[in-house]
Amino acid sequence: MFMNMTPKDRELLSRFIREHSQDAFTELVNQHMNLVYSAALRQVRSPQLAEDVCQTVFTQLARTASKLAPATILTAWLYQVTRNAAIDVIRSEARRQAREQIALEMSQMNDTPASWTQIEPLLDEAMESLDQPDRTAILLRYFESKSLKEVGEALGASEDAAQKRVQRAVERLRDFFLEHKMKVGATGLVALLSANAIQAAPAGLSASVAISALTACTSTPAAMTITKAIAMTTSQKAIITLVVAGALGVGLYQARTTHNLREQLQTFREQQATQDNTRQQLERERDSAKAALAAVANENSTRKTGPNEVLKLRGEVGRLRQENAQLGSSNALSKATATPEARKVLREAQKLGMSVIYKGFAEQAKLTPEQSDKLNDLLADYVMKNVDHVTTGLRDKLGPEQMKAVFSAEDAALQQQIETLLGQDGLAQYEDYTKNLLATLSAQQFKPMLSGNDAEKEQKSTQLRQLIQQEEQAALARAGLPADYQTVPMLNFANIAFEKQGEQSLKLLEDIFQRAANGAGSFLSADEIAKLQDFSSRAVGNNRGALSMNRALMAPISN
Repeated sequence: MFMNMTPKDRELLSRFIREHSQDAFTELVNQHMNLVYSAALRQVRSPQLAEDVCQTVFTQLARTASKLAPATILTAWLYQVTRNAAIDVIRSEARRQAREQIALEMSQMNDTPASWTQIEPLLDEAMESLDQPDRTAILLRYFESKSLKEVGEALGASEDAAQKRVQRAVERLRDFFLEHKMKVGATGLVALLSANAIQAAPAGLSASVAISALTACTSTPAAMTITKAIAMTTSQKAIITLVVAGALGVGLYQARTTHNLREQLQTFREQQATQDNTRQQLERERDSAKAALAAVANENSTRKTGPNEVLKLRGEVGRLRQENAQLGSSNALSKATATPEARKVLREAQKLGMSVIYKGFAEQAKLTPEQSDKLNDLLADYVMKNVDHVTTGLRDKLGPEQMKAVFSAEDAALQQQIETLLGQDGLAQYEDYTKNLLATLSAQQFKPMLSGNDAEKEQKSTQLRQLIQQEEQAALARAGLPADYQTVPMLNFANIAFEKQGEQSLKLLEDIFQRAANGAGSFLSADEIAKLQDFSSRAVGNNRGALSMNRALMAPISN
């Protein structure tokens, strides 16, 4: 099966098809995200639309993985699907007009060698002009930096034959650009492709895309079918995305997602306002019924007549009271997950999210697939129970100490379950991993934005993780908080229950990131520190948006 793929792609795809492995699919997405994102970005010219294209491409991979032909080269397949998806996003007429304008501007330039900014808008059209083997050779050689030997193996040819094919493909690309009035030599074209063809996708996009793709399309018996996913209401989909992506914490939402959160929050607030109006109307009707009942009761006591009317009014008042109580106890989350099927989908989404967060722990603790699956089940149930506790606490207006006791009880129950599953050593490793989630997730998600080769990126990522851990413990000590306090805001359910605590947690996160950026000058460049500061700012903003949205979803509509 898949004999022409790279060994890693072949192994991951086989695991995904055979075992429905979420980890394998996520790793496939990580492996190829930069290729897909870069190709999409060049064509749609918008980071937001490029993310949508990435979602479409990897969802299609999840749906059709088992149907791919044995001779499929995954890199080439993904590139072609990206191309098709990008074409669907951009209207053909608008694209034609834009490129005609670009060609006109290029023809008016002087006869100097073309730059990347000139070549980039037409690169994917040039790639489309190549036949499939030539296009694949260029993709593997310059988009994924494969050796000529690896290119030859993928194409079923010798290293010499691969070199000749790559050279011929480069010449054909060069001819295409010359036809469009762009002067570029073969060596210059190769240099431009090698340096610019692949751009790092936004931090965390791989994880969020993998979750959404697998949630939307999975063949495991416990998950929803594609038809059911399509049939879900908009609010149900919003809640699933919010709780899962929010639970993943730092770096997963980009500016577009935060904007969407705010729009959805506004929608729920408008719905709440409508419900408030309905409640007020019911209260007015109830008060009128009470007044009428009092009048009739008074008349009845005087005239000893009209008992049937009194009973009728009493029944109406009882009905209004019941409707008012039901209205006051409901919330957007309970309405969207009113059916067992909807709640099951939400729970499966939590399991998928937890599997991404604790993938590193599963590898570190060398868990078996069965242990890892059971752990993710425990964590998903833990999330769902705490969501219920938050909704109850907001409805009943429980105080911080009461909620703290509730959350502590759930923590203790989870720890006992994990100890039963993994033993005392496994529990200790879990607690240590959980305590350092902020540093671990931040370093992982920022790693693609670092410069250097793989070894240099790994070293910088390790140093950054250690620095964030140090700053995290120092910040907790300054704030008088315990060393195991969860500093990822969306993983601390008290932050949803209490807005004031949420703001304090966000300020704590901001302080940790700022101090880490200030202390990273010994191993990060100025450009990398600027990227880290931007990453940190987005992480804080994204968590703030997710907390607000979840709080609105779980709060009683009558509040």
